[in-house]
Amino acid sequence: MSEEKKDAPPVAAVPTDHSPTVRQDRAQESTAREDKVRAPADLLAPGSTEERAVGARRGMFGAAGTGDTSGYGGLVAPIVFPGSSQRPYGGWFDEVADALVTRLEATDLVRAIERVVVHRGEITFHVRREDLPFVAQMLRDDDKLRFEFCSGVSGVNYPADEGRELHAVYHLLSMTHNRRIRLEVTAPDSDPHIPSIVSIYPTNDWHERETWDMFGIVFDGHPALTRILMPDDWPGHPQRKDYPLGGIPVEYKGGSIPPPDERRSYS
Repeated sequence: MSEEKKDAPPVAAVPTDHSPTVRQDRAQESTAREDKVRAPADLLAPGSTEERAVGARRGMFGAAGTGDTSGYGGLVAPIVFPGSSQRPYGGWFDEVADALVTRLEATDLVRAIERVVVHRGEITFHVRREDLPFVAQMLRDDDKLRFEFCSGVSGVNYPADEGRELHAVYHLLSMTHNRRIRLEVTAPDSDPHIPSIVSIYPTNDWHERETWDMFGIVFDGHPALTRILMPDDWPGHPQRKDYPLGGIPVEYKGGSIPPPDERRSYS
């Protein structure tokens, strides 16, 4: 064995969101993050730069109530939201933020942006849901912004993110300036309503229908918010975390798909 290999620090079996394994000198940091998962996650004030844990993902897909057949049933990884970023964000991110803030200040809606997160080279603006249509129209029409295209909206369900269980994520492209940003809006399970932006970005029509179909987010003002993938009378929303993985009757074929752990023996 070479001297280099002898001197290399041992690898700790502590999972993080950076890689499957970390060196021993990162183990303490990772353990601290695991403690944040075990403790109740309080909502942080807007603008906080502190990471916030909203639960833990168990197994490959976070399955609950049915067997995990992925082979990763023992994996436990924290679900950690990155904290808000501080100025300067870097590059054109500051140009977009400046133009957006200038317009918001002129209309008395500075608080429409709850926080800004720059993570892994991408920028996300977290927007109050009631102000989403106004912010979206400014992003589309302002000469310094010109985000003419919204490629769709994606739903995300975080059951442990109390009061913000449902997230809607919008991906915007400026063809004028060759820039991409993301908007994120949240709603509680008890009031799953978010304003529709189909009147601003018509491409969102079917995407909002799909997000309603799969996650149960109600887009107020949508011209025809009906299911797009599942039958009209289908109960529930299949991509929510509380939806069972199997055993759902396939009514149009007269059959039933058993849960994954009952399909065959995994010994």
